[in-house]
Amino acid sequence: MEFQLSILLISTTTILLLSDTYSTATNTAYPSSYGEESCWLSGDANLIPERRDTYGNGRIIDITHRINPNMPAFTSPHGVGQFIWLLKSMKNGSIANNSEMKLPSHTGTHVDAPSHFYDEYLDAGFDIDSLDLDVLNGPALLVDVPRDSNITANVMKSLHIPKGVRRVLFRTLNTDRRLMFKKEFDSSYVGFMKDGAQWLVDNTDIKLVGIDYLSAAAFDDLAPSHLVFLKSREIILVEALKLDNVPAGMYNVYCLPPRVVGAEGSPIRCILMK
Repeated sequence: MEFQLSILLISTTTILLLSDTYSTATNTAYPSSYGEESCWLSGDANLIPERRDTYGNGRIIDITHRINPNMPAFTSPHGVGQFIWLLKSMKNGSIANNSEMKLPSHTGTHVDAPSHFYDEYLDAGFDIDSLDLDVLNGPALLVDVPRDSNITANVMKSLHIPKGVRRVLFRTLNTDRRLMFKKEFDSSYVGFMKDGAQWLVDNTDIKLVGIDYLSAAAFDDLAPSHLVFLKSREIILVEALKLDNVPAGMYNVYCLPPRVVGAEGSPIRCILMK
């Protein structure tokens, strides 16, 4: 059973929520938080959830990283850590299992609202609930970025992205290095430099920028690049996408953020459809 976006907002009462953290993992990229065996699955080998990245005979591709304690957190050497607590347990006599979650708003695959880097936008209410679903859903181009630099204006020129393309997912060296599968944050990740962000704004029709690590902006240009992207409130940044083993080309992308009033960022579920 796949991890569902809805559990980011509410406590859940079923195995659906608990399986992602408490069960034996079937994918070595997402090991169990509690070792090789889970006490709550002991005695029934059939109760092992299947975790997939593709559905519908490969027609649907999940490009969302599973939230887990060992995934990286921005600037932290310790990863996300524990983020779910079982407040009521059927093992302890409750009629249902009920959990509570606590996560930074920019955990894992997530989206930025304009208020992330503009305080006046936060005060005015440009939060996650204000994002345009027409931008977050539709035809998208997945491109491979040259692996030898951050995304500068020259790199953007070299990609030759056609006019009219509104959504682009940028796969970089971050995917090759599997940075989203490493617990410790790595500040050497590839991202946009300010001039690359400005070139995109000035010379393309792109409104959705997707990238494969925790920030679309390079660490050395963290604020300047974000300010360029978010100033108009028309460009949406989706960060930490899972783009390994996905051929470059055109897809339909579907990204749905939870309707969190007041939040400047939020985990998001994104899929590609051929």
